[in-house]
Amino acid sequence: MLKKLQQKWKVGLGRLLLIIATFAIGGSLCGYIGKKIMVFTDLEKNLIWWILYVFLLTLLWPLAVIVVSIPLGQFVFFKNYLKRVFARFRRNK
Repeated sequence: MLKKLQQKWKVGLGRLLLIIATFAIGGSLCGYIGKKIMVFTDLEKNLIWWILYVFLLTLLWPLAVIVVSIPLGQFVFFKNYLKRVFARFRRNK
């Protein structure tokens, strides 16, 4: 699996591990911040809470990944990655 990702993204093993770490740390940071923000809604954990939480995570994730990518030296990769992701959304409209 790692070999396939290395070939797809055209990166070495060390850089691939940094990219995977960025995805993991960015996602965890996104979830942590999302829960902290949801405390202010004063809602119980019901369906509406979960819908708002998922929506918030969808908005926070790109920002969290970009912020984490900077100290790990993967900013250029994630800037291009997010451009491709957003381009897919625009094409599917």
